[in-house]
Amino acid sequence: MTRDAAPETEPTIGWDLGGVHVKAALVSGGRVRAVVQAACPLWRGLAALDKSLAELPDWTRGPARHAVTMTGELTDCFRDRADGVAQLSGWARAKLAGAVAIYAGRAGFVAPEEAAGRAADIASANWHATAALVGRHLGHGLLVDIGSTTADLIPVIAGRPAASGYSDAERLETGELVYTGVVRSHLVALGPDAPWRGHRTRLMAETFANTADIYRLTGDLPEGADQQHSADLMGKSTPESETRLARIVGRDRGEGSAAEWRALAAHFAEAQLRLLHDAAATVLSRPDLPAEAPLVACGAGAFLAERLASRLGRPCLPFTELVGERIAGSPGWASTCGPAVAVALLGATDLP
Repeated sequence: MTRDAAPETEPTIGWDLGGVHVKAALVSGGRVRAVVQAACPLWRGLAALDKSLAELPDWTRGPARHAVTMTGELTDCFRDRADGVAQLSGWARAKLAGAVAIYAGRAGFVAPEEAAGRAADIASANWHATAALVGRHLGHGLLVDIGSTTADLIPVIAGRPAASGYSDAERLETGELVYTGVVRSHLVALGPDAPWRGHRTRLMAETFANTADIYRLTGDLPEGADQQHSADLMGKSTPESETRLARIVGRDRGEGSAAEWRALAAHFAEAQLRLLHDAAATVLSRPDLPAEAPLVACGAGAFLAERLASRLGRPCLPFTELVGERIAGSPGWASTCGPAVAVALLGATDLP
């Protein structure tokens, strides 16, 4: 949600066009003045982006320079990623008021009309924007950006992104992309079973509950982070989250106590942290990443990145503190919308 807009002449707006959220950050005078995230069911087509844009704060529709990154190109409303890159870039050029540049990661910024030929560089390169900005403030480190759906673990070496993979497929192989997040991930993806009253019970392989439910019960979920509907289309109170969690182990909510449901939620939280620990340990075993290199915590799941750093015996720097002097307000949203903030700040200095 938006906070403290204070636009000046020729502001820059950074956009992260995702498959379920659209995120934007306003930069003027070298500082982030406002940040917004809104739900956007892009799988329904580009009309979903039109609707989200119409409902965003006025500053998102005002004249500005626009720097755009994306992950929504993999959404199944597009024929393939190249088609998604072309359509999203075309949408940005047609709908945003002002000059538009598309972030092509390792290739820098390109014009929207060049995007189709640069699809391999542009597709899901939002992680590169965040890592590139981190590199302007830190020589060596591991960016850990845990979002609603995925986690990016990106080494920064000598001030530059140094991922071994680039595409989603390559980064899944290297462990630099872990398809797990703190809102939308299904619990059955965290393991086949769970402890319950002295037994290991197999899980029901259904989408009864998601990680937003467990982090509501543990008290970790940041306010406003869950902008999607729940798995059963019901509410998001503690009892309703307990009800969904109970179904995963074949139970009704009344069969357990509040303490037991919290303990079960904590089990799933630990299972998710183990996935991230294994991936981070692999990336950190690189010989070119110094032993003292810190983790940079970013995203709606920054609280998990902080736990990961402690578990790995590494110092932890919040993304918003690393670039803190450039954030005028809303540090929580600036972290959640890290790639939008990053591409806005990069665009403010790199675009003509």
